[in-house]
Amino acid sequence: MKQTMKRKLAAGMVALHVASRSANPAPGEVVDGVQAGLKFGELEALRQQLDLPMDRLSANLGLSRATLHRRRATGRLTTGESDKIVRFARLLGQAAKIFDGPEEARRWLKAPQRGLGGAVPLDYAQTEAGAREVEKLLGRIDYGVYS
Repeated sequence: MKQTMKRKLAAGMVALHVASRSANPAPGEVVDGVQAGLKFGELEALRQQLDLPMDRLSANLGLSRATLHRRRATGRLTTGESDKIVRFARLLGQAAKIFDGPEEARRWLKAPQRGLGGAVPLDYAQTEAGAREVEKLLGRIDYGVYS
């Protein structure tokens, strides 16, 4: 019973904490939240933080319109969908830290980047491998080795 309650608590606002860095959840909390499935509100909150239309964000996350409606009705995302939301939130958080705020971070994440061969970071991050490349580029920018 305690584990179920812990998972429910962990599932709330994990992605936003990762993105904003205002609260630093323990690694176990993030994993528990993803495994339990984030609340649908996390997707909406990420959409607001990225300032993207839901159609574009859901396409980047690989969610069809029908799936999006089903998730809205049930109020919970799957483990895989939750993992993708945390991935995007993590990139937003890293970019916000490097660019000193969410506005510049959003702008950078939505624009083609030479260091990614002209790809848009949010489009590139549709896979974990792509997200890692975006993180590497952000790391190079942070250390002044932009390429």
